[in-house]
Amino acid sequence: MKARAKVLAAGLAAAVAAIASAQQPAPAPPPPSFAAANLTDKGVRSMAATCAACHGTAGRPAQGSSVAGLAGRRQSSIVEAMREFKDGKRPASIMHQIAKGYSDAEITALAAHFEKQPQ
Repeated sequence: MKARAKVLAAGLAAAVAAIASAQQPAPAPPPPSFAAANLTDKGVRSMAATCAACHGTAGRPAQGSSVAGLAGRRQSSIVEAMREFKDGKRPASIMHQIAKGYSDAEITALAAHFEKQPQ
């Protein structure tokens, strides 16, 4: 009789565990990697478009503007400037905050994009 009770108890425990696990919600999918999406050609163009408000379309500011042009500028120069903005080592009004929003890979990709733009 004791053996039968142990088998019944084990079966009941397994059934309860199965029901409990079936009622658990599926784990949430990992969050999308926005940084990875930004590193596609389309993502880089989209990021670069946000620069147009100050730096002009395709990195060419309006004539006479005090804002730096980005079109045709060496990639290494843009990367260096962005890192200095990000680290607070270069004076600016808003670029400190903007630069902090980009990963190093995104900065490198943006700089490569602007280097290819005609001046």
